[in-house]
Parts: sequence; structure tokens; C-alpha cells
Amino acid sequence: MRAWTRYPALELPPILAVSLDQIVQHGYDATSVRKIAGEVGVTVPALYYHFENKQAILMALLDHAMQIVSDHVDAALEEAGSDPVARLSGAVEAIVLYMAHHRDLAFLDSERRSLTPSNLARYVQHRDRIEGLLRDTISAGCRSGVFGTDNPTACGRAILAMCQGVAGWFQPSGPQTAEEAAADYVRIALAAVQSA
Repeated sequence: MRAWTRYPALELPPILAVSLDQIVQHGYDATSVRKIAGEVGVTVPALYYHFENKQAILMALLDHAMQIVSDHVDAALEEAGSDPVARLSGAVEAIVLYMAHHRDLAFLDSERRSLTPSNLARYVQHRDRIEGLLRDTISAGCRSGVFGTDNPTACGRAILAMCQGVAGWFQPSGPQTAEEAAADYVRIALAAVQSA
């Protein structure tokens, strides 16, 4: 099995694990630092020793999320070499598998509206990097005559948005496995770029 297709269970420090659970259940705005501290079994001052505030907790979770997906996409691209079809297929597969296996972390994208301007800029920079990798792969495929789209930027953006949607519907209990969903999305992505 290719290493980048494996997404082991999340191992988060207790404060982040509880925070993720609370934010997914109740939303960022309705999640209180007091509730997080109580669930972890520490005092609020003890929690603040580790994280400056609730915003810092959200940003730590988002940084962790983007590190996971970036590492997997980078590994998929490295394995694919210079072949545009293999690169796009690998990137899409890595993203979909992330969305399926780490749905709670993927959900946090919807909380980006709660970020301060500087934290939002940092998060968008991470997200834009992934979108840029898709766009550059599609552009390279167009230059080599493998892909036929006349708008690699819009295509990359649409493919990323499509992949992100997996977190909203995928269920580990089925009807599809994460691998089956990823294979479907690879086929859709290749059709979107008019793969020759």
C-alpha cells in the first residue's frame, strides 16, 4: 500500500481533541474555553498556559489539518513524478482520502469565518498552496497536450471544492469505502480537465 494513502486515527493532545469534538458538535462560537477546560479536567488558567485563547486553539487545529493534507498531497505528487495524469490523480485521491478519514478536521474549514484577519490569511495561504498544486498540475497537462481545459485555474478551484464536499456526505459505514469514493473523484477530476 502506498504510504500516502494511509490516514491513521488522529492523535491530538487532550485539549485539542476535546476542542475539536466541541467545535464539531456545537460550532466555534458556541464552544467555550470553560467547557473545554472542564471536559479536559483542567482549570481555565491551566488551559491558557497551553493556548493563549480559543482562537489559538482553532488555529492549532487548522494548522494540524493543513499539515496532514499537505504532507499526503506532497507525497502523492512526489510518487507520481512528472506525469500530469498521475499527479492529478494522486493529488485528488490524497485530498478525498483526507476528507473521508478526517471529516471532523475537514469540517473546520467551515469555521474559517471565525478567524481573525491574520489567522485567516495564514489559513488561506495553506489552502491556496493546495489549490495551486492542482492548478499547476492541470496547466502542465494542458501544455503537454494531455489535458484540454482552457481554464486551469477555475478547474483546479472546482476540483478542490468538489473534494472538500466529501467530508459532508461520506460515512465510514458506507455505502462506499473511502478508497471507492476517491477512485470516483479521480475519474470525475480527469473528466473535468478533458483528459485525452
